[in-house]
Amino acid sequence: MNTKQSILTVFLLIISFFSYAQIDADEPKLALGFSTGYNRGLGFQLSATALKPFESLPVQIRLGVGLTKLNPGNSADARRIFINNATNGVPEEKAKAFDYRLDFMIDSDFINSEASKIVFGPRYSSFKANFKYVGGNEDFDVTSKQFGLGLGAESQFKINDKLNFLTAIGLDYFFNNTLKGHDTSYSPDNDNVNPRNNNQNGDVQFTFKDANKAIKQPALMPRVLLGLVYML
Repeated sequence: MNTKQSILTVFLLIISFFSYAQIDADEPKLALGFSTGYNRGLGFQLSATALKPFESLPVQIRLGVGLTKLNPGNSADARRIFINNATNGVPEEKAKAFDYRLDFMIDSDFINSEASKIVFGPRYSSFKANFKYVGGNEDFDVTSKQFGLGLGAESQFKINDKLNFLTAIGLDYFFNNTLKGHDTSYSPDNDNVNPRNNNQNGDVQFTFKDANKAIKQPALMPRVLLGLVYML
């Protein structure tokens, strides 16, 4: 199953998971959302929200999946740390991260709007950076899988009975995890696999600190998003 199919499957599961809320309901209890904006890069997010999962508690629960285009890091250092010390070829680089999030949304009145919320919850990220050296016969990926936590605030402004305009700010933090590329990996505890030697520093082996500095895997991820929320 490829990445696009995985995203579609997750989103369909989100809708199915919350579909119970529509049974015998006189008012909307499920909302679908789309948002875009800055997420340490250009980001897009799809979400499904249970508006009243608990009748006695003022909390909503949201599942979301997002895609962000990111700065992959330093192409020259990535090559030295994961491949070899060659310098030929013209570097081309790109990176993306898929993030999956569970949000708990608590009512707040910090902005006079249709709905203002404090948002927090766990996160998961699947990151991939690609480095290609045109004319240098090198093309490799560096990947990582990370868990994280997020906190934010958002408000919705009513457009009509079904549609709201969303504004959101927040900050996600992802914990460092193993970076894998080619036949090499670097872990936070430096239990590394096939680390390369640093020819600019007495041929000592590179460490996770070096790899993490070269590769911009998610860490602090500030978010400023705008979007639409549709009540079903």
